[in-house]
Amino acid sequence: MDGTLLPRDFFDRPVDEAAPALLGRVLRHRTPEGTVAVRLTEVEAYAGPLDPASHGYRGPTRRNAVMFGPPGFVYVYFTYGMHFCMNLVCGPDGTCMAVLLRAGEIIEGVETARARRPRSSDRDLARGPARLCQALGIDRAHDGLDVCTPGELTVHAGTAPAPELIRTGPRTGVSSAKETPWRFWIDGDPTVSPYRAHVPRVRRAVPAEG
Repeated sequence: MDGTLLPRDFFDRPVDEAAPALLGRVLRHRTPEGTVAVRLTEVEAYAGPLDPASHGYRGPTRRNAVMFGPPGFVYVYFTYGMHFCMNLVCGPDGTCMAVLLRAGEIIEGVETARARRPRSSDRDLARGPARLCQALGIDRAHDGLDVCTPGELTVHAGTAPAPELIRTGPRTGVSSAKETPWRFWIDGDPTVSPYRAHVPRVRRAVPAEG
């Protein structure tokens, strides 16, 4: 496996090109508890102001500011009041493109990942964006980290899958632009998460007082 650090120009391209190119790459996080590395097997692309499903669709905020910066940085958000999800910023500075890291295989630091997710099988340790963050020990404190320079969090060349193994389809669980085929995964890999279409929430009727 190639441990070469990915350069910034790897990320400096349209997000729908960068996303499939991230499959098979290795994300490594070094912490006091130990180092955990994951081979990416599933990702999703989001294109900022051009994409109604993107957090950057309505412009920059304090929460999404990193997405509008230079490529090769980490955008982490908190969702459903309990989970963190991690993205890698792509495209030229100011364009607000990012790739959501949806799933991967733990290839280093399995014991540390198991300690963080004690109820999971090894297949499920990083099978889904929230699980991936838990296994790696990622939270909002890591928002804005640079993955292109040696440090706590880095992305390495790894081994890209054969082109015929890369599949694409609709993104998972989004309500807007839900047919855009910007979810990419390695065909047949057991760590890829199951596809789930968006299901609108139904508010329960409040009984009238009488």
